[in-house]
Amino acid sequence: MAMDSDDMEIESADQVATSPLPFARSYQVEALEKAIKQNTIVFLETGSGKTLIAIMLLRSYAYLFRKPSPCFSVFLVPQVVLVSQQAKALKMHTDLKVGMYWGDMGVDFWDSSTWQQEVDKYEVLVMTPAILLDALRHSFLKLNMIKVLIVDECHHAGGKHPYACIMREFYHKDLNSAISEVPRIFGMTASLVKSKGANLDSYWKKIHELETLMNSKVFTCVNESVLAGFVPFSTPRFKYYEDMEIPSSKRASLVGMLENLTTKHRLSLANLDLKSSTVDSIEKRLRKISSCLTYCLDDLGILLAQKAAQSLSTSQNDFFLWDQLNMFSETFVKKFCSDASQEFLADVPHGLDWGVTNMKENLEAGLITSKTFCLIESLLGYRSLENIRCIIFVDRVITAMVVESLLAEILPKYNNWKTKYVAGNNSGLQSQTRKKQNEIVEDFRRGLVNIIVATSILEEGLDVQSCNLVVRFDPASNICSFIQSRGRARMQNSDYLMMVKSGDLLTQDRLMKFLSGGKRMREESLDHSLVPCPPLPDDLSEDFFRVNSTGAIVTLSSSVSLIYFYCSRLPSDKYFKPAPRFDVNKDQGICTLYLPKSCPVKEVRVQANGNVLKQAACLKACIQLHKVGALTDNLVPDMVVAETVQQKLEKIDYNTEQPCYFPPELVSQFSTQSQTTYHIYLIRMKTDSPRNFQFTDIFLGTRVELEDDIGNTCFRLEDHTGTVAVTLSYVRAFDFTQEEVLLCRKFQVTLFRVLLDRSVENLMKALEGLHLRDGVALDYLLLPSTHEHGTSPINWEVIRSVNLTCPKAGERHVDCSAKDASRTIHTKDGLFSTCVVQDALVYTPHNGYVYCTKGVLNNLNANSLMTNSNQTYIKHYKKRHGVQLNFVDEPLLNGRHTFTLHNHLRLNMMKKKKEHGKEFVELPPELCRVILSPISVDMIYSYTLIPSVMQRIESLLIAYNLKKSIPKVNIPTFKVLEAITTKMCQDQFHLESLETLGDSFLKYAICQQLFQQYNTHHEGLLSSKKDAMISNVMLCKFGCQQKLQGFIRNEYFEPKAWMVPGQSSAAYALLNDSLPDSRTIYIVKMRDLKRKRVADVVEALIGAYLSEGGELAALMFMNWVGIKIDFTTTPIQREFSIQAEKLVNVGYMESLLNYIFKDQSLLVEALTHGSYMIPEIPRCYQRLEFLGDSVLDYLITKHLYDEYPCLSPGLLTDMRSASVNNECYAQVAVKANLHKHILHASHDLHKHISRTVCEFEHSSLQSTFGWDSDISFPKVLGDVIESLAGAIFVDSGYNKEVVFASIKPLLGVMITPETVKLHPVRELTELCQKAQFELSKGKGFENGEACCTVEVKAKEMSFAHTAKASDKKMAKKLAYKEVLDLLKKSLDS
Repeated sequence: MAMDSDDMEIESADQVATSPLPFARSYQVEALEKAIKQNTIVFLETGSGKTLIAIMLLRSYAYLFRKPSPCFSVFLVPQVVLVSQQAKALKMHTDLKVGMYWGDMGVDFWDSSTWQQEVDKYEVLVMTPAILLDALRHSFLKLNMIKVLIVDECHHAGGKHPYACIMREFYHKDLNSAISEVPRIFGMTASLVKSKGANLDSYWKKIHELETLMNSKVFTCVNESVLAGFVPFSTPRFKYYEDMEIPSSKRASLVGMLENLTTKHRLSLANLDLKSSTVDSIEKRLRKISSCLTYCLDDLGILLAQKAAQSLSTSQNDFFLWDQLNMFSETFVKKFCSDASQEFLADVPHGLDWGVTNMKENLEAGLITSKTFCLIESLLGYRSLENIRCIIFVDRVITAMVVESLLAEILPKYNNWKTKYVAGNNSGLQSQTRKKQNEIVEDFRRGLVNIIVATSILEEGLDVQSCNLVVRFDPASNICSFIQSRGRARMQNSDYLMMVKSGDLLTQDRLMKFLSGGKRMREESLDHSLVPCPPLPDDLSEDFFRVNSTGAIVTLSSSVSLIYFYCSRLPSDKYFKPAPRFDVNKDQGICTLYLPKSCPVKEVRVQANGNVLKQAACLKACIQLHKVGALTDNLVPDMVVAETVQQKLEKIDYNTEQPCYFPPELVSQFSTQSQTTYHIYLIRMKTDSPRNFQFTDIFLGTRVELEDDIGNTCFRLEDHTGTVAVTLSYVRAFDFTQEEVLLCRKFQVTLFRVLLDRSVENLMKALEGLHLRDGVALDYLLLPSTHEHGTSPINWEVIRSVNLTCPKAGERHVDCSAKDASRTIHTKDGLFSTCVVQDALVYTPHNGYVYCTKGVLNNLNANSLMTNSNQTYIKHYKKRHGVQLNFVDEPLLNGRHTFTLHNHLRLNMMKKKKEHGKEFVELPPELCRVILSPISVDMIYSYTLIPSVMQRIESLLIAYNLKKSIPKVNIPTFKVLEAITTKMCQDQFHLESLETLGDSFLKYAICQQLFQQYNTHHEGLLSSKKDAMISNVMLCKFGCQQKLQGFIRNEYFEPKAWMVPGQSSAAYALLNDSLPDSRTIYIVKMRDLKRKRVADVVEALIGAYLSEGGELAALMFMNWVGIKIDFTTTPIQREFSIQAEKLVNVGYMESLLNYIFKDQSLLVEALTHGSYMIPEIPRCYQRLEFLGDSVLDYLITKHLYDEYPCLSPGLLTDMRSASVNNECYAQVAVKANLHKHILHASHDLHKHISRTVCEFEHSSLQSTFGWDSDISFPKVLGDVIESLAGAIFVDSGYNKEVVFASIKPLLGVMITPETVKLHPVRELTELCQKAQFELSKGKGFENGEACCTVEVKAKEMSFAHTAKASDKKMAKKLAYKEVLDLLKKSLDS
């Protein structure tokens, strides 16, 4: 068989080089050589190393599928537990890249690109056959890309097994077409025949069928002697037991008891208000358990029947797949098991003795059967073996469980053997997780477990090499089971015990034939080794549908599961699970298939052979669903594709390290011109509250003229005594010489560095860089004012004082003109006039502090006593600082510690209280070094607020730069700033209210567009598309495309980190970045920014443009950011001829809604639940609910935002969540008696509505909003309010005002800021976080009800409550609410 590769071509498989491993046995090498030449089934004993042959074959062919080749190989195993085992062997003996696949990985929902990623990554894929079959049917994987196909335990290939389907549907079709290449097939088995019959004459027929289907010839050894040197063979022995039944009277009594108990429980069901399907499910389960217990009674004895009942009654045991039942049904069935256990227990003596004599007495009493006694006796016969490893094979899971329990009770009395059981899945029974099974097998290998009681799961594949005894408690049902279970005993001198009832000649004869079966299969294979494989007969193929574009295929038999899978992905709720319904008329050969209302194909009718009627209808439905796009070209449900898209969105990478932008208006290259123009703005700060210091005016000079709503603006700051009003106003343009610019920079660098650092430590370094001319830097001026309207309002005297630090500068002040008011005093810098030091910024090197001085204290000198002390200043400074004061007669200075710089945008309450307790101190002048003079305390205090002022101006400029990027629409810059300010900033405002408003409009706009654009899509698809479009991932992606992330304000302003303007570019690295419209902006730093923050800002900006510019402005912003919405409404053609009056009370509904429907079919649709499956109504309410939900959400949110424009951030969110929720709408529905008009056919829904209405009528609820209700409303009730809103919206031509006018009266009194309450869960959580209380919760189910326990440990007290409800959300709310009330009462008291 020719096989090609992209890199090389070969003419024949003979050219493939064998690649035997050095330790390979002779027969393994022989099998490898044959497998290279032709498709081969290796038929060898368990433990003979078949997997190693497969590995060597893959090594030989590896050059064909090593990456970067697009080809690969597949290793199929029949059980999930074998995937990791075989993959481990592959990794051990090859360097191939191995991928592992099983159902729990979610492969059912993988698409073509996901599989392609796996194929690109791995060279050998190890998987179960159903996965490969599914991938081939959907054309995600192509058979012609598989170079080698290994089929482990290939005897399963028959009937409808995935192995057989792969070969029939794909391999033989490709083989016969001669167009596509087919892979090399390599099968492995310890038994070629699987059938139950013992007819040796039929063996060749079965072998020939297997060879034909696998298109492979069998390879085997000539006789057992070839293997004997390598593989130990166990000694088969028969163990006979007498047929000794339980005393007939006792058996009859116990069987009668079970029947009576079953009848009693069935009768009790009749008194309960349950739907028929629940009753049928429970009765079926009771019959199954009763049958199971009867089997245990007959086969194992009374004691083990009691153990079985007890085991089934415990909630910890998942023997039955309980989750297939609802909570009530599970509780009911377990009660039956518990009652049965108690009945059996009446016949079990207390304190059973398991001595040899007593054991026989127990046998005679029927507590155990002779079969059970025989097993115990047989095991005790091996008790001299210390390291026994025994596997006991049984047929049933329940047998494995109870036999293990019995042996664990008996055997410790005789030795220290430990017993465990291993059981797999079997027709609705489930015993253990795969992890648990692997742990037990591993303990068995290590000797920590001696005996395993197992079902057939251990017959096949699992590598258990350390076994020296196999007991067949239940005889093997077929030759394959016999050979495989015998092969488990793989140690030297192993025994294979077959327990057979005395006189059961039929079983004995069958087992004798099984003993020689292996030899006969070998002989038949060798005798026919030269017979070629014939083509697979055409009559075995079945009808199918193939998609030409992809090659995806659905067959008659696979179509049924595909239809069920498609229906399972349709929208559902707890009252209705969508499923196909068949109406079969075998006499006429007609089948009508009814699909759920949300399906675009409602009904399919076929005429076909009576045996395949359902399949034929499903195949036709698949074809029609593909035609309308509900099944994709890969024959995958559209909903699965939508979910896959969403999953892929979540995996989109996002780097949380994002830039932080700085406005270009405050940045420039240092000018080399002789004169530089600066635009001067007056910063004026005013306050109404009295204070110790007065604000002085400060000028801001920028190189460019600022936008009017920034250059002439006002905002407020906070300081320690109250609010400070800041106004910014344009003065005029000023020209500065180079020397003046340098002087101004030197002044502001000096002042701000000293104020920020509260020392002069970094001052010299900062001033050194002033003369540098490299790169861009912060270029704006912050200059003192003279308060005069002369030629220059700038206070140059203060600015020039920065040069006082120059050598000999003090000499000019020795002869001061104001001699009467002045005198000369000594400072660290030499002699200065008092006029220099009385209003100055000074530094005291002895303690490293900076002070601002306010006058000279002529009445105090170094010899004066300190305030509140008997110590003089001389002694104090000597003792405290080790400083000797020399000029003792000179007056002291009145100094004040420099002000601490705070974030005045929103001053923390704790910081408001923190300032020096003693504001002013007395300073000896000789200890002071003058930094600036003259400069008043008032001016210095004013400058401490400037970093906060500039932070606000910088933020406004950033907001303006963003606004400038968005064309055609203009809104206030402050509103844009609000939208880009997150809660993390702790500012006076943040984006939450705008985000809430924007979120509701975005949802409304997208839902309206999707509803119109996809008028045949069901609600699930629409919701999936909507969720993808408004997900944080997509919104972040849109935002990042427009570089929004750099504009976001996400950090608390720390003044100490503020960048001082005028410092050299080396101090602050500013990097250029280009915006989408080619404008330049600067990156000042990188910071951590979560994806959700960017998404929140996109929504907040939508809210900002909506609130200021209306819907058109919001849509224009959305269009700019990449969210394309078309609000052009086109009437949807509805071809539904519904006689509405016959189905609903149209008059009542129109009166209630105060709206007359033009198309009454919309009203019917809005009231129809999915369970109401009558052909006259083609759709249920889900699509209209999808639309109405978004319309109501937007209408109510917009109403609240407009009604209360001054809401604090976050309050709108709380009001919206308390108003726009299903619980509120459900209350509205009950108040309006809408529950009487819902069309449904669900028994559970009817019950739930009836109970809810009754509870509601007896409740004292006053309003329909908030979280006060403790009633668990059916979601359907709230859905109907939304679907009615959707119906009115569509019928009115998408007029939302008409909807609000109709629905608002039903909602009653709307929520207000005064009446809003937090959800109890949120309120308690926030309270505990704030007070640092410990909050813990637990949840579960009890007697069919959801329960939730909440506990709060507050100080030395504990508050706890457990609440129960029909659903877990309500149980959680009630538990939190009760604990919250208890905690509040305690705190209040």
